[in-house]
Amino acid sequence: MIKSLKLLLSSIVIVTTIGAFSQSTVSAKNVSNTNKKPITVYIAGDSTVSNYTSDVAPRAGWGQVVGQYFSKYVTVDNCAISGRSSKSFIDEGHLNEILSKIKPNDYLLIQFGHNDEKIQDPTRYTDPDTTYKSYLKQYIDGARSHHATPVLITPVSRRSFDANGKITPSHGKYPSAMIDLAKEENVTVIDLTSVSAAYFENLGPLKTENIFLHLKPGENPNYPNGVSDDTHFQERGAKKVAKLVLKELKKSNCPLKYYIK
Repeated sequence: MIKSLKLLLSSIVIVTTIGAFSQSTVSAKNVSNTNKKPITVYIAGDSTVSNYTSDVAPRAGWGQVVGQYFSKYVTVDNCAISGRSSKSFIDEGHLNEILSKIKPNDYLLIQFGHNDEKIQDPTRYTDPDTTYKSYLKQYIDGARSHHATPVLITPVSRRSFDANGKITPSHGKYPSAMIDLAKEENVTVIDLTSVSAAYFENLGPLKTENIFLHLKPGENPNYPNGVSDDTHFQERGAKKVAKLVLKELKKSNCPLKYYIK
């Protein structure tokens, strides 16, 4: 009887093991199949994200370069526009343009905050506790209504060092407001504000000049008098920021991470 019981238990273990192996194989297969379906990643944002023409090179937004880090099954449609806030982007009809094209299984990456802060400009300003959230929710709801997936991204930090070499926060309550909204709406959020600040602090004031648009007079024909811009990026900086975005995306539960090279 004891021998029979041992044989029965051994059979159960074998069946359970095979079942678990089969389930993990199916899960792996599903992931493999998922990241081979062609998708489009739409991006809504401001000048730190947008595309730029060659006459202002080497200025570049991270949305301009992020496509090179995705697999061949991803098309990036960077709809970010310089100077826009979460409010003005919608008021000018740009969100509707995205929603007229977005399809099931596509993604919408959303980064705003820089221009929402401009309290002196009623066409762009939003209150972080109220209207900022309500405008962002329109992006979330719009994507979901088309069975696409929204991803919120807090505004990238500026090159704003204090005397001790620490980044001085320049976005006020906007990053935390976005994070709170993401929790409320169960949306993936990438805290680019925090990770970019840490990255810039690690580099320090001098090395971050090569990340941001800092050029000496005569260094580039597009900027004969030079430029010192602590908000926008050179192409190499845009690539670094794009990699920060994707590094954080890989840590999330968002299926878009399976499309990253």
